[in-house]
Amino acid sequence: MTSTVTLAEQQLKDAVRKAALEAMAAGELPEAELPPVAVEIPGDRAHGDLASNIAMLSARAFHKAPRQIADILLSHLSLGGTYLERAETAGPGFLNFFLSPAFYAAAVAEILEQKDQYGRSDYGAGKKVMVEFVSANPTGPMHMGNARGGALGDCLAAVLDAAGYDVWREFYVNDAGNQIEKFGYSLEARYLQIYRGEDAVPFPEDGYQGEDIKDRAREFASLHGDAFVEADSQARRDALTAYALPKNIAKMKEDLTKYRITYNQWFLESSLHEDGEVQESIDLLRQRGMTYEKDGALWYRATQFGAEKDEVLIRQNGNPTYFAADIAYHRNKLEKRHFDRCIDIWGADHHGHVARMKGALDAIGLDGSKLDVILMQLVRLTRDGEVVRMSKRTGKAIQLGDLLDEVPVDAARFLFTLREANSQMDFDLDLAVQQDAQNPVYYVQYARARICSIFKALAKEGVSPRACTDEELALLQTPAERELIRHLSDYPGEIIQAAKEYDPSRVLRYVLAAATLFHKFYDSCRVKGEDEALMAARMALCTATSRVICNVLKMFKITAPESM
Repeated sequence: MTSTVTLAEQQLKDAVRKAALEAMAAGELPEAELPPVAVEIPGDRAHGDLASNIAMLSARAFHKAPRQIADILLSHLSLGGTYLERAETAGPGFLNFFLSPAFYAAAVAEILEQKDQYGRSDYGAGKKVMVEFVSANPTGPMHMGNARGGALGDCLAAVLDAAGYDVWREFYVNDAGNQIEKFGYSLEARYLQIYRGEDAVPFPEDGYQGEDIKDRAREFASLHGDAFVEADSQARRDALTAYALPKNIAKMKEDLTKYRITYNQWFLESSLHEDGEVQESIDLLRQRGMTYEKDGALWYRATQFGAEKDEVLIRQNGNPTYFAADIAYHRNKLEKRHFDRCIDIWGADHHGHVARMKGALDAIGLDGSKLDVILMQLVRLTRDGEVVRMSKRTGKAIQLGDLLDEVPVDAARFLFTLREANSQMDFDLDLAVQQDAQNPVYYVQYARARICSIFKALAKEGVSPRACTDEELALLQTPAERELIRHLSDYPGEIIQAAKEYDPSRVLRYVLAAATLFHKFYDSCRVKGEDEALMAARMALCTATSRVICNVLKMFKITAPESM
């Protein structure tokens, strides 16, 4: 369905093209091909609601000054039957257009008619897109980077879905390779230390030092006692890993579910080894002449595809590297499961891996441009203006689970998504729990609750929202009303732009502005009034505003309370 804004923009383009043809027919402009008519929104709406620089773009074709062309076009413009009330020329040759009352009426009616579908579009044409996010190492608990990545990834997936893509959310579980071996050695040392003492059992230099490793070893000991103390080392590590890894993955799922994140699939790296896909991918690179042997290892010629150095695929010990598995995983996404586009959200420290991964896909015969990587900057937790590193409750490094025990999920999802991924952010723990206008999520939720309270107060007086005619909705003519309606009408376009830019933060900035404009409208326009038709129209505008706010919050899995 074409939105009211899109229709108005199309009407503008058609009117300009028709005016140009009439001017050529009248001999006021020479016969020439008119460039595509561009439409933009002026920085200052006092200069118009929509504008076009077509006069500047066509100066070469018409061999005239842009302002002269603009004046000629204006003299032939016919805006009857459109959502455009009038036009004027400005500056060096801009054509500025002003929207009619019919536009504002139609924009409100569109929201009321489409309800929870308002803002959704078929822009993505059903293309299959995978968003892979968080994918935290299962050898330990999730941290603040995972908290930010979780919110950004889930909300980006929601935006893409609203924009008409077929979206798949995935968590890649690194349950194979070096880190799992290190996990096993770390667990083994902690288990043996329980029975032999810490001094008697050295801890691996590169082992995982976290308290969670000790916890898992103690849990294992409580189940099996000292049965594995004298066991073969490999068997002991395998048993410990087989116990601890599923526990860690289950805790991840539990924390992410609490965070309102669910995935279509938790994809196991180990499956790529078991199914032979890692070896397949290595063999493909071999066949394409992209490998060589050196120092007993198999190398990939990464430098031929833009990387700074070549990469090892198979180590001297015969084990594939993580990079080899990563190539197989992305090949699985694009070739085996036929995703049109893959979006990965990685920490900014992985920036050097982007070109390597895209180049490897090209090297293997796939299209590396189908992989998009969003690099996410670090998060600092602050309280009272000071950086916080330890949990008050546990006295340990703050984990995702600790954060969600202290901060409402609504606030966490909103605040982590409010900043663009490529910007560093401070997450203010005090702000996240504040219940006032300083807290962005509270501010937006309060706007919706305020609308509900207006309707409750009117209901006590026997007044309820009702359907309005176009003529009644056209009564919404004050600057505050028009500014709010214009903003609400921009919502479908905001979703599409956020999808294009992979930036869900712009949708939250949009809804914050919507809340501000509603409060401004409420302060300057009395909803209850003596004119029943105007009162009904203003109630309709309140309903439309509530609908847009709810659509944004629901999309991002943030609650929209009716009272606060």
